[in-house]
Amino acid sequence: MSAFSPDVIVKPGVRPANPCFSSGPCAKRPGWSLDALSGALLGRSHRAPEGRARLNEVITRSRAILGLPEDWKLGIVPASDTGAVEMVLWSLVGERPVDVLAFESFSATWADDIINQLHAPAARVLEAGYGRLPDLGQVDWSHDVVLAWNGTTSGVRIPDGAQIPVERDGLVICDATSAAFAMDLPWDRLDVVTWSWQKVLGGEAAHGMLALSPRAVRRLEETPPPRALPKIFRLTAKGRLIEGIFKGDTINTPSMLCVEDALDGLRWAEAIGGLPALVARSQANLAVVADWVARSGWASFLAVDPAERSSTAICLTIVAPWFVALDAATQAKAAKRIVSLLEAEGVGLDIGSYRDAPPGLRLWGGATVEADDLRALMPWLDWAEAQVRSEFA
Repeated sequence: MSAFSPDVIVKPGVRPANPCFSSGPCAKRPGWSLDALSGALLGRSHRAPEGRARLNEVITRSRAILGLPEDWKLGIVPASDTGAVEMVLWSLVGERPVDVLAFESFSATWADDIINQLHAPAARVLEAGYGRLPDLGQVDWSHDVVLAWNGTTSGVRIPDGAQIPVERDGLVICDATSAAFAMDLPWDRLDVVTWSWQKVLGGEAAHGMLALSPRAVRRLEETPPPRALPKIFRLTAKGRLIEGIFKGDTINTPSMLCVEDALDGLRWAEAIGGLPALVARSQANLAVVADWVARSGWASFLAVDPAERSSTAICLTIVAPWFVALDAATQAKAAKRIVSLLEAEGVGLDIGSYRDAPPGLRLWGGATVEADDLRALMPWLDWAEAQVRSEFA
């Protein structure tokens, strides 16, 4: 019987060497151990020259790997990617009309913030359901535009920047937290880009990265935000950009243990060949899952268009007839049962779909995940589906 058969009932003989497939925090790089953190500046001030130098090293190494344009600013900010996005929304939104692309949980959150918290006077929300992108042809690029490059909870990504004009009046604010270091970003078509450490390079939590184009800096300096800002959101002082944020001075106290871990991930990325190698590893992971989906008979990609499928947050929906015949509440229970069986066997951890997404599976395919581990997991998915089918069908 084929290992990919939907009728597999015998446990597979091969287990993933690393069963961590969470979409954040994500798997550590291959070969990682606590020894990688032995040089961390614990008990030292991040304001000391040594601490500041290591924070700046995170910035400079990130710039180099991503190919950030020389005239862009890059800094470390509090509260992960969420903090970075909120900083720019509170600081920039309101100067001109804004279009928001909402097609999964986090992008929908940015839309809610802009409409219901910031009360932007001329805001449009361009929506699409899970598995699809909004119609980019409807975007008015003379407006400011807020978008997620990759839908972490839907597995749908913007395939390229072709529809974003290089010459535009508005700013493009891009949440790239599950895209940075795994996908090529068109810097000339973006103005603000954010991400966090705990995604593609497997860093630890609570720290965000904020990249600003010259156009975004000009807006910050020339147009004060139409609202009061708490200290944690302030990027300017006396009408000028706070340059220290982009040189290793942080707004609040960072974890130097997390800083050391971030540097370890960046050095690993450099050692394997930089951004091209990181992108290739993620694409190889998507290919493993795509090959299995084509054979499984019971699972499908949540992303409808193959060109829009994420290689990092790989979201799957269950299309088996027995599952489709269940009511919504029972579908949710059955999907959770598949996840719990895999966790009990220790072969696939944290792979349930996001709470707001359709019932199914979500596998992280970022660069720190080994294709062989995903390849070993696939027969286990078939095994778990067969067990649950016998319980619910």
